[in-house]
Amino acid sequence: MPASPAETPAAQPPRVQLSAPVILDAAAIIVEREGPAALTLRKLGTELGVNHTAVLRHFTGKDQIVLGLAERVLEEALGGFVPDGDWDDAFAQLARRVREAYLVHPGIASLVAARVSRSPAEFRGADLVLATFERAGFTGRDAAVLYRTVTDLTLALTAYEASVLALDPAARAGDELAMQREYLLASAGEFPHLAQAAPDLAGISSDEIFESALSLVIDGIRFRRAQQR
Repeated sequence: MPASPAETPAAQPPRVQLSAPVILDAAAIIVEREGPAALTLRKLGTELGVNHTAVLRHFTGKDQIVLGLAERVLEEALGGFVPDGDWDDAFAQLARRVREAYLVHPGIASLVAARVSRSPAEFRGADLVLATFERAGFTGRDAAVLYRTVTDLTLALTAYEASVLALDPAARAGDELAMQREYLLASAGEFPHLAQAAPDLAGISSDEIFESALSLVIDGIRFRRAQQR
């Protein structure tokens, strides 16, 4: 006699086959959906449908997961990249690729931009930038200082952009309106320079800001190169 519905065992969900990539996938989903602060081992366990301690068989802790996310974004940025053109063109291409990858994953970018992932992807990125500066005529400590300076500036600006994208939509809209409305209402008598610039401030895009910053960096490197010669 067939068992009644009440007696039929409930179907069990398929057991998740944990691996480092699967865990990083889940971590990325949490960060992009709920923000960087939401990433915890317990939240990961819930997302994966496992006890959170199972994650520790693949990672030593949350920090190693964060570094794994950092490596993923860099791998995405550098995938298939071959330097092309003069040193300044190659550097600009690389900077744009890093920015693009970070802005695709703004929550992750906000979480990892200041970290040193010590991964093969990071080493490759460093090698590419240093090779670019060597082509521009910089070696030794000069190249090392330039590398630290321009990568920190690029990542800082991109992380700022990513943090804006990761804001609550209402807060982001309020900030955008401030440029379009409150700045235009600033007193010309008290803030004459701001009042003059206010109509232009609202129309400046993040792309324009990044390209302007990139041009300033490249122009500065060219100037230093000319001085050395």
